[in-house]
Amino acid sequence: METVTFPEKEVVDFVTENVIPLRVAHDQKPLSEEFNVKWTPTLVILDETGGEHHRTVGFLPPEELMASILLGIGKMHFDREEFKEAIEVLNRVVDEFGSTGVAPEAIFVRAVALFKSTNETSHLKNAYEVLSSKYPESEWAKRALPYRLL
Repeated sequence: METVTFPEKEVVDFVTENVIPLRVAHDQKPLSEEFNVKWTPTLVILDETGGEHHRTVGFLPPEELMASILLGIGKMHFDREEFKEAIEVLNRVVDEFGSTGVAPEAIFVRAVALFKSTNETSHLKNAYEVLSSKYPESEWAKRALPYRLL
């Protein structure tokens, strides 16, 4: 990634503003074993206790990498039931990185966070409608299929 993604100023600024990066080689023990890093690059989004919330394996272009990082941050908030924060971050993924591969997952997780924070099923149905129209082949459109019945 050093030759493609990380030298980009936009990526450096984004990483610096949003996460605390730690570089660990796939064969650097014990950390590589502790975090189940089998291949490089592996990007793992952890919280301050070391709990994992998102993982990406393989090289990504800048836009995809930044979107994946934001998705991981959003999922961390979601996992901690910090739904307001999760929704804000996931909105950024959708608004700023809507053409990336992680956008469908962000739409799905955002809808569940909205539902959990309001108990309104309309958020789930809306997610199905958006996913089925914009990302019909995504696994997230398939996962949202039952929401069409709401």
